Amino acid sequence: MWSTILRTLATRHSQVIAPARSVLLLNVAQYSNQRIAVPLRSKKPKSSKPTTQYFVDSRHVRTIGGKGGDGCISFLRLWCNENAGPDGGDGGNGGHVVLQATQDVKDLNHITSLLRADDGEKGATKDCHGKNANHSVVKVPIGTIVRNPQGKVVGDLDSEGTMFVAARGGAGGKGNHFFKSDLEQAPQVAEYGATGEETAYTLELRSMAHIGFIGLPNAGKSTLLRAISRARPKVAAYPFTTLKPHLGMVQYDDYEQIAVADLPGLIEGSHKNKGLGIQFLKHAERCNALLFVIDASADEPWVNYYTLMHELSMFSEELVTRPRFIIANKIDLPGAERNVDLLAHHVDVPVIPISAKLGTNIAEMLHEIRIIYETCRKEQEESETKEEGPR
Repeated sequence: MWSTILRTLATRHSQVIAPARSVLLLNVAQYSNQRIAVPLRSKKPKSSKPTTQYFVDSRHVRTIGGKGGDGCISFLRLWCNENAGPDGGDGGNGGHVVLQATQDVKDLNHITSLLRADDGEKGATKDCHGKNANHSVVKVPIGTIVRNPQGKVVGDLDSEGTMFVAARGGAGGKGNHFFKSDLEQAPQVAEYGATGEETAYTLELRSMAHIGFIGLPNAGKSTLLRAISRARPKVAAYPFTTLKPHLGMVQYDDYEQIAVADLPGLIEGSHKNKGLGIQFLKHAERCNALLFVIDASADEPWVNYYTLMHELSMFSEELVTRPRFIIANKIDLPGAERNVDLLAHHVDVPVIPISAKLGTNIAEMLHEIRIIYETCRKEQEESETKEEGPR
């Protein structure tokens, strides 16, 4: 079935696919005898609320450990003995700030910029020690990378339940009973509780989505994500309507779900941080495969593709080696059909013409997304098997 679709696309649009080492092309022979899962259309209506949820894949946080409780200075006085001795208790320890990897959360949207642990309780009379504070455990997604202010990786939470102590709490101070000795029977001294650690970190996700939409502003990325998922990114007729990534889930009839991200638009000079380019390019690093959304109605659309490729290569050479293909959007506009034919001759990657507004060829695009997803997953499993080695 898939080979028939490819032949039809090749005939209709005169597409030339040249094998390249850095490009993952469609392995038709591998999937010709297998059934490709059919994408499902969600029957649940989209929310009508004005608020939209965006995906947070990076967060700067400041962590403060809890302060230890102060020790107590006290002397026990009984009716039968007014000088019963010192009985000041120790202070409790302050709590730690701990990051824990879990599958319960998907992004860093719930994490505040300040993470503070509770303080320990003070010591009391009659040798009563203060209560130790509970640790502040913050849940983060699996695959979270922790960097210090110098950019060095100090923590990698890559499995369920992995913890990282971001800030240690201070120890509780000793009461005057601790300082009692043969030489000093009535010490009038106690310790203050130690202050907790205060550090800054940058939390980043290793992987944000399986597929990422890359394109210039107003190429139709948000409209396309709305067409294939229940996500509701903002759509408007001016550039930079998307400033933060939006995530949508594409469901298939074999119960497989693929995460697709709508990334902010890139402009020429993004690798020089023009238009928040560095921040936007970092989002692309966290996608396994890249789909270039090109406006087919623009003059010389292949120039836009090479502009995007240049920005990616200048930012990271590894990005241009990831699986990719081109989505020629807005084929419903005049002159787009001819531009699609010219685009296919000027590039060496697959081109799929679609109309996100009208839904043209959306099913064919989702089929190819599934093939790339399966290929990436198989390569990842093979690499993990090689790393484990024979037992």
